Amino acid sequence: MISRTVRTAMLAALPLSWAGAALAEADPAAVIDTYADIALAMYEDSLTGARALDDALQALVADPSEATLAAARDAWLASRVPYQHTEVYRFGNVIVDDWEVRVNAWPLDEGLIDYVDTGWYGDASDENRFYVANIIANETLTYGGATIDASAITPALLADELHWIDDIEANVTTGYHAIEFLLWGQDLNGTGPGAGDRPASDFDVADCTGGHCDRRGAYLLAASTLLISDLEEMVANWQADGAARAALSDDPANAGLSAIITGLGSLSYGELAGERMQLGLLLHDPEEEHDCFADNTHYSHYYNQQGMIAVYTGSYERTDGTLVEGPSIGDLVAAAAPDLHEETLSRLGATDAAMDVMVETAAADMAYDQMLGEGNDAGNAILQDVIDRLVDQTETFEQTVVALNLEIGGFEGSDSLDDPEAVFE
Repeated sequence: MISRTVRTAMLAALPLSWAGAALAEADPAAVIDTYADIALAMYEDSLTGARALDDALQALVADPSEATLAAARDAWLASRVPYQHTEVYRFGNVIVDDWEVRVNAWPLDEGLIDYVDTGWYGDASDENRFYVANIIANETLTYGGATIDASAITPALLADELHWIDDIEANVTTGYHAIEFLLWGQDLNGTGPGAGDRPASDFDVADCTGGHCDRRGAYLLAASTLLISDLEEMVANWQADGAARAALSDDPANAGLSAIITGLGSLSYGELAGERMQLGLLLHDPEEEHDCFADNTHYSHYYNQQGMIAVYTGSYERTDGTLVEGPSIGDLVAAAAPDLHEETLSRLGATDAAMDVMVETAAADMAYDQMLGEGNDAGNAILQDVIDRLVDQTETFEQTVVALNLEIGGFEGSDSLDDPEAVFE
């Protein structure tokens, strides 16, 4: 992948170097083709990452050790890079939004899955009767007067019977974050240094320290199987004859372009700036960070921004280094409103630079959850700068709607941005 420093420099140079041959070819249908081709590439890269992760998880369960656990964690971190690019496709594409809750739902009540530190987590919840159900420790669960047979932890059990059980969104049993929790365990450090620290012996049936080590390994592999099958489904949806691509191509000048700008504006504003960043900062709550067990949230946010840049510019560098590129919505903006196009690139670059500061700080000495801490003025300021830049770039996406004469239902909002006092009510 292109380094963050080089990527930012390239983005800053785009207003001078980019709006060339692609402009002459840009039309809504061609823009939609590029948008769909990039989606396919991102989801294919995500699937490749998930398969590599599965190999590492198989090795961990077969031979639990600190080395195989570290390798599995590294594979999980690598798998997140292409997937986080894809979140710009969630908003504006119903087929993606409906599917996404199976692979990236958060936050989760981890006591549903495995043992927890009850002194930190608690031992009950008035809102969630499955708060500490502990699937791994229990072969049966009671729900609505019926008994659920959990003696075999299978993909079907996790996906069809337990995910979002009782219609509670925090009852997450599948996807990246369930796997993350099983690899790292709870992060009990609050806004202090350190991530989750689950021992490899939690998977060692010969020397088990966490109890039910065979079931924990079975859960990990079942969740991995589901992740692969879910990503295979989304790859199929973006193929030439796929349902996601077809939904856009029927009316590219309206539905297609509107989906693109809805994805950009909604991820930038309501989801990323609001629900994933401003909310946690207002509450100074590490439970609101996205990849909370692994302390990977800085990269999670960073690659969301890279996905937005890729969609606007029509250029995505795949994990193997090849480029997928073509006419983009940015080309259309450059033709209709050149000044707006340059301002959009400038603001995307400013957000990219603010994200760099966040990532470099996290890599050096202050993780994302530490930046959230109350009284950490320097860390709070770093996150607030990213939030402010995301809001700024959203303003240019709003102007794009007008410049291209699009009709959209509006961007996703967030009380944390629109009505902060409501957060505390």
